[in-house]
Amino acid sequence: MARDLIDQYAGGGEKLSQAIRGLTREDLLAAVPGDAGPQAGKWTIQQVVIHCLDSEMVSTDRLKRMIAEENPTLIGYDENKYVAALSYNEQDAGEAVAIIDATRKLFANVLRHLPPSAWQRRGTHNERGPLTVASYLKEVVDHLDHHIGFIHAKRAAMGKEMW
Repeated sequence: MARDLIDQYAGGGEKLSQAIRGLTREDLLAAVPGDAGPQAGKWTIQQVVIHCLDSEMVSTDRLKRMIAEENPTLIGYDENKYVAALSYNEQDAGEAVAIIDATRKLFANVLRHLPPSAWQRRGTHNERGPLTVASYLKEVVDHLDHHIGFIHAKRAAMGKEMW
């Protein structure tokens, strides 16, 4: 597997940390301005960060099972129901980012030691069908980057762009 993809994965927590650096609790919980456009999404920055943590926990479990088990079933979930039911606004965004960062750094070590054959191991998502370790890791990296883009758009709409 391309080492640069694993490095991107391992560095995702730091990218997320930088994306929220300098924001207050009020900034994290601020509603998205109506004119922010679709690139800002509908969730608050707080909700985006906690969603990223939930997604990280699920994706790490899926990757582990794809590596260790024979074609495991990978169950989907409704992210909007998670936002509504799991007290996203009461969680600590900084702690969430720290967990993402630590999880990715630790699991990147596993990924770096996989034999080449492991990258083609499969799991079957109950909604999306077959996935390989390689294709799913790329999705995981892209997913976090996608949400970091939302955070930057929200910051810009609040006049709190990163310099």
